[in-house]
Amino acid sequence: MDTQWPRWEVFKQDTPSKPHQAVGSVHAADPFHALLTARNVFARRPQAVSMWVAPASAILSVTKEELAEGRELKPSTFDLKPSTYYVFRKTSHKRSMTFVDYVGELEAPSPEDALKLAIERFTDAPALAWWVVPASSVTKSEDSPETVESWFAPAKDKTYKQQSYYGLVGAHAGKHKRTQGDDDE
Repeated sequence: MDTQWPRWEVFKQDTPSKPHQAVGSVHAADPFHALLTARNVFARRPQAVSMWVAPASAILSVTKEELAEGRELKPSTFDLKPSTYYVFRKTSHKRSMTFVDYVGELEAPSPEDALKLAIERFTDAPALAWWVVPASSVTKSEDSPETVESWFAPAKDKTYKQQSYYGLVGAHAGKHKRTQGDDDE
């Protein structure tokens, strides 16, 4: 029996002019728990103005290598009503973290159809990986100025002390060290 809570991918937007980026994942019981946990993990000190979470199981992800090997993206065979999908793309290996940037949204009858459209439409940069997320599975932080302020503003009045402020046990341990040649009794 699996005792892990479901995994949620976290998308953080640093400023209004930057796209949401996949910054990691959290385990949580429900979307609101995931959003709170994501805020505590990924937005405690760095700047943020918005955060989204989506169940990892809802994300269709495909790499450049999988596409080159011929992974087939089967279009929907059913006459499905088009849904909105958010599209993310990774374009570089240069960063220390894996960032997958939001590039836009599409209407399509299935995630596979949305991915095919994304590959055709978002051609301004070569993609190393694509993520397609149903908009209906995304839970977002509120956009109101009050929420942005209370959730993401730095705690300027909160005292923060560097670790060195508290001293280090090792700094005092030097006077208690044995020197080479001391006899054990």
